This record gives sequence, C-alpha cells and structure tokens, in this order.
Amino acid sequence: MDLLHTQLAALQQQLSFVATDAIDWKFYVQACSWGVTLFESYLLLRQYPLYSKTEPPAVLAAHFDKEVFRKSQLYGKDKAQFSLITGLLKQAIDSAMLQYGFYAWAWDVGGKIIGRFGYGSEYEITQSLAFTAVLFLISSLPGIPLSAYQTFVLEEKHGFNKTTPSLFVTDMLKGWVLAFAIGGPFLSAFLYVTKWAGDRFVPWLMALLFSFQIIMVIIFPTIIQPLFNKLSPLPVGDLRSRTEALAAKLKFPLKYLYEIDGSKRSSHSNAYFFGLPWSKHIVIFDTLIKESKPEEVEAVLAHELGHWYHMHPTKLLCISQAHIFTILALFPAFLHAPQFLRAFDFSKTVSARPPTIVAFLLFQMILTPMEAVVGIALNFVSRQFEWEADRFACELQDRLNASEMKDMGDRLGRALITLHVKNLSTVWVDWLYSAYHHSHPTLTERLKALETFQAKRDGNGKKEL
Repeated sequence: MDLLHTQLAALQQQLSFVATDAIDWKFYVQACSWGVTLFESYLLLRQYPLYSKTEPPAVLAAHFDKEVFRKSQLYGKDKAQFSLITGLLKQAIDSAMLQYGFYAWAWDVGGKIIGRFGYGSEYEITQSLAFTAVLFLISSLPGIPLSAYQTFVLEEKHGFNKTTPSLFVTDMLKGWVLAFAIGGPFLSAFLYVTKWAGDRFVPWLMALLFSFQIIMVIIFPTIIQPLFNKLSPLPVGDLRSRTEALAAKLKFPLKYLYEIDGSKRSSHSNAYFFGLPWSKHIVIFDTLIKESKPEEVEAVLAHELGHWYHMHPTKLLCISQAHIFTILALFPAFLHAPQFLRAFDFSKTVSARPPTIVAFLLFQMILTPMEAVVGIALNFVSRQFEWEADRFACELQDRLNASEMKDMGDRLGRALITLHVKNLSTVWVDWLYSAYHHSHPTLTERLKALETFQAKRDGNGKKEL
C-alpha cells in the first residue's frame, strides 16, 4: 500500500502545474466539449447519406422486402436528424451554463437551502447534496420535452411506442426518486471517504465503488427492476425447456428465468442475464418471444451464455476498475487547486477550500476528450467479445457433443436478422460512425463472421468442455 501511495504522490508532483500555472480551464472545457460534439455531428453527417440507399446489402437482400427496408431507412434518417439537433442543443445549453457561472450559482443556492435549516458552509457534505439536487433538477428540465418528443412523436411515428403519457410521467418521477434515494447515500459515502482518507483516498474509494457495483447487482432485480417492469416466470413450454437444458449442460448457475413485459413501453426486443457468480438471472423480452421461434431465441441465449463462459462481464468489470483508478489517481491535483475553481466563477472563499463534489464535477469535464477516446477503445473490446460469443454459439455442437445444436450458428443468424427487421435497425453503417457509437458489430459483419466460424468448425476437430 505504501508503494501505491508513493507512486500516486509522484504522479501528483507531475501534475503540480494545475495549482501553479495560469490556465484558462473554462476555455479548455468549452473547446473540448464543443470539439467532441462537432465530431459527433460530423459522424452523423457521414452516416446520413446511407439512409438514402434504396437496396439493402446483398447478404440481406433476401430478408428485407422493399417496404420493410424503406421503413428502416426512414426510421434511421429520423433518428439521425433528432440526434443531430438534440446533440447540438444540449451542448449549447451546457456551454451556456458553464459560461455564465451556473455551477457556482448552484453551489451558492445549495448553501442557502441548508442555511434555512440551520446548517452553515462547514457542513460540506450536506451542502454538496443540496448542490447536486439543484444541479440535477434544473439540468433535467431541458431533456423532458426532448424525451417526450422522442417517445410520442419519433417512436410513435414508426410504430414502436407503447408508453402512455401517464406511464411516461410515472417513469420519470420514479427515476428521480431512485436517483435521490440511491445517489444521496452513495454521494455522502463518497465524500465522507474522501475527507476521512485525506490524500490517500484512492484505494478506499476504489473499494467503495466496487462495493456499490456489487450491491446494485443484488438490488436491481429485486427492488429496482420491478418498479418499472413486471418480471414473470417464463411459462412452461419448449423455450423454457430449451433454456434450462442449455444452462444445465453449460453448468450455468441459473436461478431465475423471467419473461419481462418490454412491450409495455416499446416494440423493441432483447434478452440478457445478470447476477452474482453463483446466482444468475436470465430475462427475455416478451417481444422477442413473440417475434422469434423458440429455437432462434435459444440461439440468442446461447450467445449470451457465451459471454458468461468467456467471463466477458468480469473482464469488463476489471477494465472499468482500471479506468476508475486512472480517473481517481489524477483527481487530487485538481482537488487542491483553488485557481482551478476560480476559472469557473467560484468565489475566492469557496475556491480557497475546494468542495470535493465541485472539484470532481469540473475535473470530469476536463476529461471529455480522454473519455471519448476511451469510449472508442471500449467499443472495440466489446465488439471482440460479441464475436467471441457468436463463435461460442456456433461451436456448441462440438463443445457439448450435441448434434441437435449443429445449426446453432444458422439459428443465431436468423434470430439476428429477425431482430433487425422487427426493430427497423440500420443495416448500412459508416465504419467510423460505428467505431465511435456501436458496442456491437454490424449485422452484415456478424453474419459474415458466423459463416466463417461455421466453415472453420466444419474443418476442425471437436472441442469438448
């Protein structure tokens, strides 16, 4: 531990310029955030002409009739227009808030709120909670009409919306309540640990964040998910039998198998698993069950179990921990730099002893360009995992010595095509746009890879578990 703290102290020495050099941090954040937004707009403009194509890729020509393809192109075009406008609008609002001292104002308002209850500025955690609440509520307001438009105009226009106005409002209020109920205690713990541990807070915060992630895995299916959707045991039948048999053969620790009423809000389909290493839950959307045959849903689940078999969630968790560690290791230099806060219109009194939550929020803005690059790298890793899971499904016949699974790759391909057709997903995708935005390979890439996996499997010997 001492070696770790020694290395972290050396890093802070390298970053000492943050507290000494005259840097226009506000200009830096404005330039970086606008740079990322304009780059994202450029990617949309690269992608947009592809929505004018009148024919799907040759490999998909037999699966998309002209009317379905036309609808998918129109849906993609409308979403691209919406994303372009909302991206620029949100950036303009964020830029104005930053330029005109909104964050300093929100901190002062938080102080006035707690002052009404007899608390002074020495109660930093209490003021931080009030500051965060003000920030959250006011910054959420511009997104409400945009979200309503997306749900009731864009999604409605293309036949996907199932959300009623009352459900929309209820979901929003539930989300706010959860944000305060979970975010408040977590933020308090985060700030307490930072103050308690002093400059040696990095490993302690890492432990706190990891514990929080594990707790969320536990409470999500039992407390949070039921607030928004009804999870019912998957009915007895072919699909349940297939799923339980597959899980048993792979020794997947299946505890619960659910059908979720995803159609309550949307016509989009999905399936996923979650849980602790010794207790897993599989959730299948009712829309997926309705739109695909049991053997095709089984192939989708085989892909998902491929993620489990290759420990992809664990690997992503490790990557995320390394990412978090890097961020926390860099943070102290900005926490102890009064002029850093002064650049964002905070008073000399506040800047003299920078509040942790304020310094961390502004520090995250500094990381905007780095986070964009990290996002591309994570997408690359995620796509490798997706191909590995697809290959796992193709190899199940050999892994389990089960001849009835010899066509699993074909079934998965049909299921992916069905999902894309029913969801009106875009099938023409610019490579750079995909690299930046997509954590999954495109449909044509996955189909070609499935063919390659199948060909290699046919040419290789058996691989048993």
